Amino acid sequence: MADCVFCKIIDGQIPSEKVHEDEDFIVIKDIRPVAPVHLLVIYKKHVPTVTELQVEDSQKLWRLFEVIKKVTKEQGLESFRIVQNNGKDAGQEIPHIHFHVIGGRRLGHIG
Repeated sequence: MADCVFCKIIDGQIPSEKVHEDEDFIVIKDIRPVAPVHLLVIYKKHVPTVTELQVEDSQKLWRLFEVIKKVTKEQGLESFRIVQNNGKDAGQEIPHIHFHVIGGRRLGHIG
């Protein structure tokens, strides 16, 4: 999508601090981290929210947790949180499916 910030990062139009990239995912450091480690795992295909995923996406997204395992190990994280927001009311700022991996300090309870 032409005006999507994450699509522009994936295409190299906007610089980012890349931690990992493969055929289906890019992992970058969040520009507004809430913890010492705050990564964004971004699905390269432009899909605004999980409710818009198609069956063919599931064949690629199953690898998401393998990517998270790899990057958290490389970052030295034993404990971390995975957050995925869907829609503005849930806190999603960029309408492109992505997952936050947050760690590097003790995290409080949610709720």
